[in-house]
Amino acid sequence: MSTSFFQMLKTKRELIPLVGIVSFAAVGAFSFCVYSLFSKSDVIINKRGNPEPWETVDPTKPQKLLTINQKWKPIEELENVKSLVK
Repeated sequence: MSTSFFQMLKTKRELIPLVGIVSFAAVGAFSFCVYSLFSKSDVIINKRGNPEPWETVDPTKPQKLLTINQKWKPIEELENVKSLVK
């Protein structure tokens, strides 16, 4: 099957850019999925290990791919509620 694919690309050279662009897009989509899986806090694999993963998120670290002028200040009321609950 692979030999017929390469023979088709040799005979129809106009398909080479299309195959290249589609391959590049597929590799890019796969690599972004792997990047999100290992570096983003909102992607959860194991729900049983940590049922509330948003509690361990560092608020000073930007969570988006591009963050402009992010400033974080703790809300006093929220911190008081968290200390009362735990």
